[in-house]
Amino acid sequence: MSKFQAWLYAFRLRTLPLALSSIIVGSSIAYADVKAGFSWLIFGLCVLTTLFLQVLSNLANDYGDSEKGTDNDDRIGPKRAVQSGLLSFAEIKLGIYVCGALALASGLILVYKATQGLNINYTIFFIVLGLCAMAAAVKYTMGKNAYGYQGLGDLFVLLFFGIVGVCGSHYLIAHKLHYSVLLPAFTIGAFSTGVLNLNNMRDHTSDEKAGKITMVVRMGLPNAMRYHRILILAGFAASIIFVIANFTSTMQFLFLITVPLFRRHLVAVRRVNHHQEFDPLLPQLAIGTFIFSILFALGMIIGSVG
Repeated sequence: MSKFQAWLYAFRLRTLPLALSSIIVGSSIAYADVKAGFSWLIFGLCVLTTLFLQVLSNLANDYGDSEKGTDNDDRIGPKRAVQSGLLSFAEIKLGIYVCGALALASGLILVYKATQGLNINYTIFFIVLGLCAMAAAVKYTMGKNAYGYQGLGDLFVLLFFGIVGVCGSHYLIAHKLHYSVLLPAFTIGAFSTGVLNLNNMRDHTSDEKAGKITMVVRMGLPNAMRYHRILILAGFAASIIFVIANFTSTMQFLFLITVPLFRRHLVAVRRVNHHQEFDPLLPQLAIGTFIFSILFALGMIIGSVG
């Protein structure tokens, strides 16, 4: 494998569609709110910044878990770049610095462009929020007090993949925010937390041995599987309530096309008999979430035009 391929492997490109789901949903609601005032530049900067943050998180996770010994032969999932010897600790650390700098630069341009004409307090708020997002991306597994090792990963994923991603992109484009946006924000956050939960169910034995106390380790596998169903069902319910509260067209229910897909996923999770069987369900849920976000966005856009 060439060095270029090694870096692409470390970037974990398959995680990027999930990261973009929050931007797609938040931006589509903003489009429905402002229509002709929609800024494709701000949308593009939101996408770019999110991609940099996700890759930053992936590199930091690779470094942190390898450094702590969590990525070892007991781990069931795909081998990480450092663990497999594709990249050294020094190379991954350099990648973290470079990607962090790109995320910071992209984020600052985004905030500058999106908050022009607004009170300076909004600019400061979003800069601070962006720095918090960068810190969250790095501190999941890196450092002595990595929150992923204390069972807080689910909370941070719900917050940053859901609430911050959806509500933040919506406000930066529409310059307004109604509380009902929290509902689809919860949906994307819940589905994204479900992906993390699958990851932690797959690795819960090796995580426990390594001292990584995830939510799955805390609650046990049977409860984690029930928790997974609650995340998916509650996520769907939240978006349905949002559409009912902001109804303009039946097209807004377009995302319900994915119900059979998610139902099949929940059946597959319930039938898992071995930890390895969780692994193919991760990309299944991530892709399902991305499809959900596309259909949700199309429903919002078509519904607003109609």
